[in-house]
Amino acid sequence: MQNNTFSTLFVGQNLIKLKEVDSTNNFLKNLVSKSEPLPEGTVIMADNQFAGRGQQESVWQTEAGKNISTSIYLKPNFLPLNKQFYLNMAVSLAVSEALNHILPQPVLVKWPNDIYTGGKKLGGILIENTLTGSFIKSSVIGIGLNINQQTFKSDLTNKATSVIQILQKETPLAAVMEKIVVFMEKYYLILKSGNYIILQKEYFKRLYNFGTLAHYQQNGQVFEGKITGVEESGRLVMETEAGLKSFNFKEIEFTHTK
Repeated sequence: MQNNTFSTLFVGQNLIKLKEVDSTNNFLKNLVSKSEPLPEGTVIMADNQFAGRGQQESVWQTEAGKNISTSIYLKPNFLPLNKQFYLNMAVSLAVSEALNHILPQPVLVKWPNDIYTGGKKLGGILIENTLTGSFIKSSVIGIGLNINQQTFKSDLTNKATSVIQILQKETPLAAVMEKIVVFMEKYYLILKSGNYIILQKEYFKRLYNFGTLAHYQQNGQVFEGKITGVEESGRLVMETEAGLKSFNFKEIEFTHTK
């Protein structure tokens, strides 16, 4: 356990820094599985994460010592399973608002778990829940953000961006983490208070392409649609030529570049 100077009540008050790890989420889940209770708000931060994971086992590439690779332990056992996407909303809002205090341009949330700015991916979120009955027992919140990495693999050059590419100067990772833990606590406490309407309202303000007609792809077929909402289960609701439709994770792809 390492104490730190984060100005929070509990998120980040137990900070564990690692030089290298396969995945901060895996490390944190292993800690949770041990018999000793882990304080809620525990943060794992790694200089190098060599096998980071994205949504549904996709790989997250990161350059050692340049970016944010972190996982946060929460216990949202007050949250019914059928409202679990509100946790996703709270986390997405925390990360996007933290970055909005660093960047001069809007930082948006691309459903379900990507952080976008200027039409490019700045980072991603991976939430892994442990369930007890119809409630969430605990959550491991994985966050990967491109901060001081200047170059990306050729296939990602037009898709990814970083804080340094935008600001043209390095940003201390500790300063980014300070913002993340502060806003994570803020939005988590809003979630805990049951104020779902605030979360939903703020989430839609930051939702990439919300209320905008754009092109999407499903099973190789391109169609036009307008995002009108997100169900409590997390399904994306869209207005299409064929009427109102909802889509699960990975069922559709965003094909636009704006």
